[in-house]
Amino acid sequence: MSYVENGKEFTRDTNYIETRITADGRDGYPVEPGRYRLVAARACPWAHRSIIVRRLLGLEDVLSLGIPGPTHDPRSWNFDEEPGGVDPVLNIPRLQDAYFARFPDYPRGITVPAIVEIATGQVVTNNFPQITLDLETEWTQYHRDGAPDLYPQALRSEIDEVSKRVFTEVNNGVYRCGFAGSQEAYNDAYDRLFTALDWLTGRLSEQRYLVGDTITEADVRLFTTLVRFDAVYHGHFKCNRSKLTEIPVLWNYARDLFQTAGFGDTVDFDHIKRHYYVVHTDINPTSIVPKGPDLHGWLEPHGRESLGGRPFGDGTPPPPPRTEELVPTDHWVPA
Repeated sequence: MSYVENGKEFTRDTNYIETRITADGRDGYPVEPGRYRLVAARACPWAHRSIIVRRLLGLEDVLSLGIPGPTHDPRSWNFDEEPGGVDPVLNIPRLQDAYFARFPDYPRGITVPAIVEIATGQVVTNNFPQITLDLETEWTQYHRDGAPDLYPQALRSEIDEVSKRVFTEVNNGVYRCGFAGSQEAYNDAYDRLFTALDWLTGRLSEQRYLVGDTITEADVRLFTTLVRFDAVYHGHFKCNRSKLTEIPVLWNYARDLFQTAGFGDTVDFDHIKRHYYVVHTDINPTSIVPKGPDLHGWLEPHGRESLGGRPFGDGTPPPPPRTEELVPTDHWVPA
């Protein structure tokens, strides 16, 4: 499977299934406990967002979680690490089965996150930026007591503005570096990425979080790229002007979030590294997964408390992860 088109810059296909799950059910899919299953690979930064938001909001009782393995073939993400190689709720070996159940001739990539209607086995949506926004605004009836407001009305325009730049220059920027098909495309992507990281350094040098004084959707979106930066993007995607650990403000910011309930305890470095280094064979033809980097620093003090801020605003931290959703200890941070 090829991810690089020779001579061209990487362009992400952003045409997703636009169906939404809403409180009023206007698209035919009302919010309803137990009706849907979130399929989200821990390896994928886009899917990781939905795992974090689901946990922060306490939606575990109403929206179950299916976790594909870290690698996939050209056809689909699969459940090869589950007993029998099938999702225990959907009873399918591949996520593509849910896509084809609704769209037999689905022409695009089989992406995560995806929300599947359990009774029909059909995918409802794979629109990853909208999924987290809808979890925050349409599923409010089922948020846990003390759930934070990750998308406060008064800050939405600023969150959207910041998130747009973070997506184009950072979230997708690392892929534009890694999947560049020419030196010119790579150079442009590299310069844009580190210009944006410099901008974020300036912004976060005087405030603890990206927008306002609490954690918002914008922080979730940036975190899933930063937590993968040294493990995969710095080397594998050639984003090597500096490591995250060499950018003090962003390194402290990322550790602050990592040590916040709902963030670090959803990170699976084993899945992350195996996904990128094994799947992208046109970049890493040997599929050798590097042993490094050393991950101990993620648990060291970050000092960001001095900037003030209230991580969960008027809310509270989420409870510990459920036993069945714990990231294996040896996939996390070494003792």
